[in-house]
Amino acid sequence: MPSSDFWAGWVVFAGLMMIIMGVLEALEGLIAIIRDDYYVLTPQQIVVFDMTTWGWIALIWGIVVAIAGFSLLLQQTWARWFAIVIASLNFIVQLGFVGSNRYPLWALVTMAVNILVLYALIIRWGEVRESRL
Repeated sequence: MPSSDFWAGWVVFAGLMMIIMGVLEALEGLIAIIRDDYYVLTPQQIVVFDMTTWGWIALIWGIVVAIAGFSLLLQQTWARWFAIVIASLNFIVQLGFVGSNRYPLWALVTMAVNILVLYALIIRWGEVRESRL
């Protein structure tokens, strides 16, 4: 049976993954802001705003996801629930990209990482707290 230090490592992994996902999402948003024609929209896709607006939303969302990851690494008291909410919302957002014919693999990988993050934060949190005492 793994020790509580092992599960504490999982929470560090969750924080690092959230930082990486946040940085990548922020970079995607920055690309959409700088180069409007980088992402190509097909007539079958429903977009209610232009690519620059989507870029700003992605940039801000990426920063929020990265802040959740940093707060986990800093072991803030509010970090666990904040990260759970952000990872859950990020999972739901990625569901929108699974049906896309352009980025389905990226969305599936991101959803799998979100599930690992949620597993570390929800299922094994008690063992992490024991290792810090």
